[in-house]
Amino acid sequence: MRARIYKPARTAMSSGTAKTREWVLEFVSEAAKEIDPLTGWTGSRDTQSQVKLSFESQQEAEDYARDQGIEYIVLRPQSRRANVRPGGYGDNFATNRRGAWTH
Repeated sequence: MRARIYKPARTAMSSGTAKTREWVLEFVSEAAKEIDPLTGWTGSRDTQSQVKLSFESQQEAEDYARDQGIEYIVLRPQSRRANVRPGGYGDNFATNRRGAWTH
C-alpha cells in the first residue's frame, strides 16, 4: 500500500487559498481502472484510492503513515506570493474611499 502526502493547490477557477492549508495523505491506486460495460462508468476494485486523510501539518501526516506502516512519498508544494494589486477590484468597496463610486 503506497500513499502520497501533498498540500493541495488552489483551484484554477479561483484566486483564493481556501482548502490549501492542510496536508493530504492519499492512497495511490494499485488496480487498473475498468469500464463498466452496462453503464460505461469508469471504476476500480481498489477502494483505498477513495480515501483521503487531512492533517494540520506535514509532520503529522508522515507520523501517521509511519505508525500505520504505509510507504509514502512527500510532494513539496510550490509556493506563490499573493497577487494583490493596488487599486484593484477590492478597492471599489473600501471604507476609506474618498470619491463617489461610479461606473
